[in-house]
Amino acid sequence: MKLIDFDGMFDEKLAEYIEANEGKYSEKQWESVIPKLYAKFGDTFIKSAGNTPKGYYAAMSDEELTETLVRHVKEAVPVSDFLCRELEKRDCPESLLRLLSSDDEQLLTLAVNTAGGNPKAFGAYLDIIAGDHDEEIKDTVADQIKSNADPAKEKALELYGKGIAPEYMLEILSRCSQKDDRVFDVLIKEFRTAPDEIPMHASYLAAYGDARALPVLLDTIAREDINYVEFQELKYAIEALGGEYTETRDFSDDPYYREVMEQSQMTPDFSEPPKTDA
Repeated sequence: MKLIDFDGMFDEKLAEYIEANEGKYSEKQWESVIPKLYAKFGDTFIKSAGNTPKGYYAAMSDEELTETLVRHVKEAVPVSDFLCRELEKRDCPESLLRLLSSDDEQLLTLAVNTAGGNPKAFGAYLDIIAGDHDEEIKDTVADQIKSNADPAKEKALELYGKGIAPEYMLEILSRCSQKDDRVFDVLIKEFRTAPDEIPMHASYLAAYGDARALPVLLDTIAREDINYVEFQELKYAIEALGGEYTETRDFSDDPYYREVMEQSQMTPDFSEPPKTDA
């Protein structure tokens, strides 16, 4: 199948349309009109393609679609949204999964965006987190996993046990909805043994939602050596788990507290109507 720059074709037609309708729409209205025009273009018969843009890709096999995506990147031809949407419909085929081990960052990013939150991709996503990739792509795949973390639980526990990307694994495990003593024990252990990471690890316990963490959280928030930031995150975690902490604490000498207060005083109050001389 030949490569066709459908987006380039659309841009030409859009330029003609904008010129023909100059002054008809405001800039804000154009933001709404252009996506509708693009969707309509997807169902428009293109003579050189012998099909509509949507139909052109729908006629391809999974392998052909994936190979076409690769060729677009390699040959620097813009990747049409119609191609990506058609791949998304295919329920993360094996040909797309193979791209998730690509060394080409652009191709890898496209593959991740296309695979999205499909659990079929989670094994490859965890390999990305465990591998030598930049933080942006690792954060992206971690976010995809966190939206439905249970299918990734076993491998995340395995990688955590090996000491591989432990913070990523903790964040993923904390989003599991099915309760598992192994996950709870890991989250509690990390909370207890990492005194410099209290806010982050308290947030993991809050996200996991197991009320068995309350006694540990309440013991920690009662300590005199915690700072204002730690106190706030602990209080939030306690309340998120259905608990309550009502003791009055004085953080007036705490540098974090003073910084927060200074910032709040510098923030203008837009809730009051502006004063006039009238």
